[in-house]
Amino acid sequence: MDLVIRDVRVIDGTGGASYRADVGVEDGRITTITREREGGGPRPTARRTIDADGLALAPGFIDMHAHSDLALLRDPDHGAKAAQGVTLEVLGQDGLSYAPVDDRTLAEVRRSITGWNGDGSDIDFDWRTVGEYLDRLDRSHGGQGIAVNAAYLVPQGTVRMYAVGWDDRPATDAELVRMKQLVAEGLEQGAVGMSSGLTYTPGMYANDAELTELCRVVARYDGYYCPHHRSYGAGALRAYEEMVGLTRDAGCALHLAHATMNFGVNKGRAPELLALLDEALDTGADISLDTYPYTPGCTTLVATLPSWASEGGPEATLARLADDATAERIRHHLEVVGSDGCHGVPIEWDTIEISGVSDPGLASCVGRTIAQSATARGEEPWVTARRLLLADRLGSTILQHVGHEENVREIMRHRVHTGGSDGILQGFKPHPRAYGTFPQYLGRYARDLGVLSLEETVAHLTSRPAARLRLPDRGLVREGYRADLVLFDPDTVAAGSTFDAPRTLPTGIPHVLIDGRFVIEDGKRTDVLAGRAVRRTPVRPDP
Repeated sequence: MDLVIRDVRVIDGTGGASYRADVGVEDGRITTITREREGGGPRPTARRTIDADGLALAPGFIDMHAHSDLALLRDPDHGAKAAQGVTLEVLGQDGLSYAPVDDRTLAEVRRSITGWNGDGSDIDFDWRTVGEYLDRLDRSHGGQGIAVNAAYLVPQGTVRMYAVGWDDRPATDAELVRMKQLVAEGLEQGAVGMSSGLTYTPGMYANDAELTELCRVVARYDGYYCPHHRSYGAGALRAYEEMVGLTRDAGCALHLAHATMNFGVNKGRAPELLALLDEALDTGADISLDTYPYTPGCTTLVATLPSWASEGGPEATLARLADDATAERIRHHLEVVGSDGCHGVPIEWDTIEISGVSDPGLASCVGRTIAQSATARGEEPWVTARRLLLADRLGSTILQHVGHEENVREIMRHRVHTGGSDGILQGFKPHPRAYGTFPQYLGRYARDLGVLSLEETVAHLTSRPAARLRLPDRGLVREGYRADLVLFDPDTVAAGSTFDAPRTLPTGIPHVLIDGRFVIEDGKRTDVLAGRAVRRTPVRPDP
């Protein structure tokens, strides 16, 4: 065999008790698992043997909510995820990504999510369809591939941008037909489902009838719908109910993105969300969710504005901000009414910390809240926020300190929970979840706090997401499965990233393999690019 991992504690991803074994790998697959109690015969041998006494072996972690759509193309190392033990990321999140597009749509989407992925000036956008984007992942970096595997969701906001534009109105019949075609084509070309960002424009302009029709297409291809729903604040429970009802009407599987209950109005209310989900699950709904193990959120500063302020696209938004009277209306919605972009809750400027800017000349803003910067300048917070939006041309990212630890813990215990970093890698001071989500689960929440057992935690990060993605040979340590594997030390594994030093790599994860090849070896990134686009073979709908 190519490799034997000897005397290792196998945490196989099922959630069951761990066991000691020798695990053999050949040609990218797990070929033998010889349990310790089966001793007496010869032990497996290989061209290389790792003595893994004291280490645990788990399936590779699956990041169900990643924003590495361009990072995988520009950075062959991608240590932010590889070092965590992530072997598969799901891209195309929150309804906004780079396929399917035409030339106009590509330019617009690049502008609208500069804060997530950079402006893309270093990328050759030589694709337009979902299939071409997945092909581009496979032939990246001189044809070697990418750092970790990647699956893709068709982004509903981009699809609406393509077929309808930026207008806040119902789609015409012809536009709806075109959107359904674009979603179907993306699924046929290998996407695993469809995402939405229903607090982001223009996706948020879709009504429930439109979303239901698109979800019916997703259901015919056995995909799933992954919405960032309409509110995580004042209307959170109603927004969750809306998504559950909508997907049940469409017969579509539902995966709730970064599912949480934020802002003061939702403190301690996670049990209400979980009761809603349990009732739906017990009556046959197909639902899963992901979370990150931190309380602050992360988005763009422009995303907090009322949706009407963003109608027409980024240039129209900048024009409204530049007009004093319109800017005052925006301020009133933000500070008094509670804008839909800020989840229906009046904005608290002392919770809005600037984490990144597109213009390096504005770097002094990073790491400070809007309230702190405003105080330093002797002006009102909205004046500071407006100035930054205009100067950075909407490219600023923020940390939003509005979460609740008790809600985070309650939701991560749930039976359909999976892990997702929601990691935005751009900015001078990104959220530490981008570099720390998975070791944070293993170290802080499993080992230190005992919120979940280590075995349960691994199942949440491996087999559950693999099942949602309908991947038949990933997510478990099992003979015949792909050798996407993580070796970690249960006693020392920890997230190195903090809010002060967010790009610090984790500790206690010495080895990570993808298809049996070491991408992390002895704690260091190798030059191996074993990642590929993971295309779902769709179930063809009946004619």
